[in-house]
Amino acid sequence: MVTPEGLGESAEVSQSGGVKLLEPLNLGMLQAPNRIIFGPHETNLGSGRSLSDAHVAYYQRRAAGGAGIIVTEEASVHQSDWPYERSPLALQCADGWESIASACSAEGSLVLAAIGHAGGQGTSHWSQRELWAPSRVPEVNSREIPKWMEPEDIAQVIDGFAAAALLAVQSGCDGVEINAGQYSLVRQFLSGLTNQRSDQWGGDRRLFLTQVLTAVRSAIGPEKLLAVRLSCDELAPWAGITPEQAPELAAEIAHEPQEGPIDLLTVVRGSIYSVSATRPGGHTPPGFNLELSRAVREQVRLATSNRVAVAVQGSIVDVAQAEWALTDGIADAVEMTRAQISDAQLVSKLRSGTAARIRPCTLSNQKSQVRDNRNPIVTALGDPLSGYETKDAPPETAAAHRVELTVVGGGPGGLEAARVAAIRGHQVRLFEASDSFGGMVRVAAKGPGWDRLALLVDWLEAECRIEGVELINNHRVTPGELNGHVIVAVGGREGLRAYEQQPGSVVRTAAEALDDPESLPQGAVLIWDPIGGPIGVALAELLAERGVEVHIATQDNIVGNELARSGDLAPANARLLQAGVHLHPRMLLRSVSAEGATLEDRFSAQRQQLPVAVVIDAGHRLPNDALGLELADVARVQASSVGDCVAPRTIYEAILEGRRAAIALG
Repeated sequence: MVTPEGLGESAEVSQSGGVKLLEPLNLGMLQAPNRIIFGPHETNLGSGRSLSDAHVAYYQRRAAGGAGIIVTEEASVHQSDWPYERSPLALQCADGWESIASACSAEGSLVLAAIGHAGGQGTSHWSQRELWAPSRVPEVNSREIPKWMEPEDIAQVIDGFAAAALLAVQSGCDGVEINAGQYSLVRQFLSGLTNQRSDQWGGDRRLFLTQVLTAVRSAIGPEKLLAVRLSCDELAPWAGITPEQAPELAAEIAHEPQEGPIDLLTVVRGSIYSVSATRPGGHTPPGFNLELSRAVREQVRLATSNRVAVAVQGSIVDVAQAEWALTDGIADAVEMTRAQISDAQLVSKLRSGTAARIRPCTLSNQKSQVRDNRNPIVTALGDPLSGYETKDAPPETAAAHRVELTVVGGGPGGLEAARVAAIRGHQVRLFEASDSFGGMVRVAAKGPGWDRLALLVDWLEAECRIEGVELINNHRVTPGELNGHVIVAVGGREGLRAYEQQPGSVVRTAAEALDDPESLPQGAVLIWDPIGGPIGVALAELLAERGVEVHIATQDNIVGNELARSGDLAPANARLLQAGVHLHPRMLLRSVSAEGATLEDRFSAQRQQLPVAVVIDAGHRLPNDALGLELADVARVQASSVGDCVAPRTIYEAILEGRRAAIALG
């Protein structure tokens, strides 16, 4: 974590009178009420290519929670750009922008409409036409070759930016943000990685952005805000934008438009070759762009006489770090997008002096990365209402009548059920069989890069205590102790093993190994990971850090296959290989003996003997459903089950079902 000495992750900013984050920020002719930004991101909330009522509710909730500036989901400025199925098209966004601006301005927030064009980083699947890009550089994932943009194509897109910007401000937005960051045609023109032209658009790679900014400023006038989101490190020093070049580039851009300079510049990073680096998971320290932002801000301030504000983005999810970024001169504003997906009330809690009650962001990306073919709706691991504001009831609503509730199980589902029930006015007690609360999340948090998971269950436990829940640990409940309303949240149990286990073999579960790695036998380890999720990979990293010879096998074509959904697939494989972990894709585990494990190639059926001391099974678990089934036949009990004891899934489903069970009490 990038942080000043002595300022830890848990440091609390609680005195609103001295908090720079809460100071107004002058931007051009307007003023933001504070310096916390809810930045642009994919949501999949759209109706076709229009902004929907769900968008309005989503942004309004953050505005009501105090966000100073809200930047809406990026809208394509030209019909040649259709990067994902529900991506907004500016020509269809007027009504949505008007509704969002009306709802959010009533709460005091400034609203900027993000506009852009994905260029060669898009897809032709939805548009059924060629991609447009500065040069014929293949899209990294699809390998699709884009069309080299003709001068008339370039003119159309520049005109599209101006038209989109005008439409946005006519619809009530306070301004626009031009995307020159990730998934951006503008950045592709700026970068030697993707702009290999020999004409004027390649001779001066800034020319396209310069003309876009000039056209947009001319369209919106001096009264509205013009912001730029700029990649200041493409992580490709052989040809891309580098941290050494970025400050000068940013300073030139900041006062470039002939009709008037920009008002806000947001520092981001990433390129066509490093998409996952823009909003990475927990393996990347929070605040990774801070020093980059410091250098950019120094140059921009000099070039513009302090007129242009600089905002920093980069996994900043704790208010202490955000505050330091301002007080140390790193930035004028801080983008805290995932933090406000996790807790829409972040700013209001900071303002009221209750920053300790901000729901922590886990930086897992499991629910906030939604650009995939399933079209998942953006939400938060710890707050299932995020993204579903128009579908689910707020948990804070008072219950119609008060009941006595017993929750069995102190994992995330049980804690959320208890918390919400208590908030709604019920009398709640919770039993946990072990000596600590948090369930399997505590174990998973021991994996490298997943430590922030523990913050979420810490928060749930603390909130339960604040709301008056009676928490009882080291007590295994029997059916005879229960009556009335009961929510069962006792988690899962060890799954079945689809391989032969011979006498003398040593097999451990992933939970056992994560919880107590020192108890493993000395020698090499094989992790069997038929799921391809984060647990097997985290365990491999943990053991490799301890000097263990680690093998990991999966039936998939690549280790950690499911990590593609959170953007961690390529980074995870890089980390494993750099740590010396032996990867065995396309394999089936056939047997385990005292001598080791037998793997079989899925395609060739050839077998391989691995001499390992222990096999760690990271496979599927089964529901621990015995108590729930038994209570179903007990007349005096009205029981419901939630989470893994229904079907083993993720933290999100456990919390969602715990919340819904509490609301269903009435």
